[in-house]
Parts: sequence; structure tokens; C-alpha cells
Amino acid sequence: MNESLNQSFHQPLNPHLIELRLWRQFSAVAEELHFGHAAARLHMTQPPLTQAIAQLEKLLGVRLFDRTKRSVQLTATGQALLPAVLDLLARAQALPAQARAAATGEVGRLRLAFVSTVGFALLPQWVRAFRQLYPKVQLDLLEATGDVQLLGLERGEMDAGFMLHAPGFAPVGLAHLLITQESLVLALPEHHRLASRAVLTLNEVLAEPLVIFPRRIVPSLYDAIFALYHAAGYLPAVAQEAIQMQTIVNLVSAGLGVAWVPESVRQFQRSGVIYREVGATQKAPGNKVNAMPGCETSLVWRQDGISPTLERFVAFARSQLA
Repeated sequence: MNESLNQSFHQPLNPHLIELRLWRQFSAVAEELHFGHAAARLHMTQPPLTQAIAQLEKLLGVRLFDRTKRSVQLTATGQALLPAVLDLLARAQALPAQARAAATGEVGRLRLAFVSTVGFALLPQWVRAFRQLYPKVQLDLLEATGDVQLLGLERGEMDAGFMLHAPGFAPVGLAHLLITQESLVLALPEHHRLASRAVLTLNEVLAEPLVIFPRRIVPSLYDAIFALYHAAGYLPAVAQEAIQMQTIVNLVSAGLGVAWVPESVRQFQRSGVIYREVGATQKAPGNKVNAMPGCETSLVWRQDGISPTLERFVAFARSQLA
């Protein structure tokens, strides 16, 4: 090869302009080690293929093949490059199928937040089942309280979340799917004076020091609990606030007070704590106060810009509920 062409290998053109076609042609010649056979495989004549390889070498600024009249061999550079080129071509060939899978939600990423009560039983079962159905979906799980979820959804940092709330509550501007409905039970220290009773009445517990979550965490449920006390003529004696249900139960175990928790929290077997149902109290004979509040968990997500992957998960959630 003449001196001017040798110099051109050290003066590469813009390698970012290399078309996939050139890499296909390089791989064909590299595998056949014969320009005629490679050209037939590519359904083209030999002269354009020879010119294409020369163009690729010029773009890269390196020699890829040692060519004589009798043989074609890869240079050390060509041998080192071939595996990466074959990988590139395989990934390019897979792109159409990946695009179709992404459009139908079979691949993608789902950022899913959840409150701790969902993590006791429902979430592990659903995650396992969803991953079996859609193994190519990257599922990012984040434990977060309701206020954090709302902010994350607003900022686009989360796609959906399992949120705890009072019955009938619907976050403004969010789509939601009701997942569970459950009653509230009272967590008491196991040595509490009422621990021996199987069922308690509200009048018996209204004056007890209360361990509760801050209002900003679940405002609808916080207000429902306070409304229960107010209807009976009491102001809750809040002894301690805590964010996570596990922490609340731990504080009950430490004797700081009693706590209203979703029934599913019974599955959190903390030594030193018992759970009791509480019946409605009465203001006067035959005149009941408001019914005991319950709680609900909903899957919530933004109504705008829902991704195909999130659509898949919502459909999956509906099928699980059905």
C-alpha cells in the first residue's frame, strides 16, 4: 500500500458517521475471509464490498485486513474488533422486538413506592408474580410514606405507589385502584391492664396515651382517628409520634402508649405487644358514637403520561384483585 494511504490510517475521518451497513460488511468479510464469498452472502458484487471495507478502514484510521492475491486475513486490530462488532449487530437486530416489547409494557422500568403495611404479605406475593410474568421489567421498590409518595409522583420520581388512607379518600389529581380494606385494631403492651380482655370498648381506651404517626404522613386516617375521639368528647393524649408502623409497634412494646394500626400489622410479631379489637362506645343508652374507623390501601398513579409498563402493572393489579 502506498505511503499516502498508510498516512491516511493515522488521520481517521469522523468515526461517528460509520453506518451499520459498514459493520455488517466488515463482519461478513471477517467471517468468510474471502471477498467473493462475503459479497455473495451480502447479495452484492465484490468491487463495492472492497470499496466499503477500504472506506471503513479510512474512517477508523486502522487496517482491518491483510490482503494478498491468494488470501484475506484479519489483522490483530480486526480480530480485536470483531467480537464487539458482532455484539453490536446482534443488539441492533434485537431492537425492533425490544421496541415492540417496550410499547406493550413487556420491558421497561417501574418505580413503585409502598407503605410498610403492604410489605407484610401482599407486596412480596405480587412482586414475585409480576416478575414471573414480566421478567424484563426492571422493578424498583421504594418504601415511602404517603407524603413522600405524593411528592415523588408530582415530581415524576415515582411511577405509582401503594398508599394508606381513610376509607373513601382519593388523592386529588391521581388515578387510584382500591387494593385492600381493613379495620383498625389497638396495639397494647402485653402487660397492660386491659391485655387480658379479648375485645375492648372505646370508652376503656380513650384516655390511654397514644402513639401515632404525624398527620402529614396519612392526614385522612389521622383525622379519622381524631374525629373518633372528639365524637366521644376526648382529646387524644398523644405521647409519641413515629413514621413507620414497625416503629410505632416497637414504641408500644416499650410501654409508651397504645396505637391504632391496620389489622395487617398483626403479622408483625413483636414481642411485648398484643392486638385487640375495639367495639364502638355509646354516648347514652342506645345512642352509638361514630362507627370505628377502618383504613384502605390504594394503588395510586398520575393520570397523565402513564407508561406502557405502568399500564401493565395496573392491569396486573386488577387481575390479582379479581
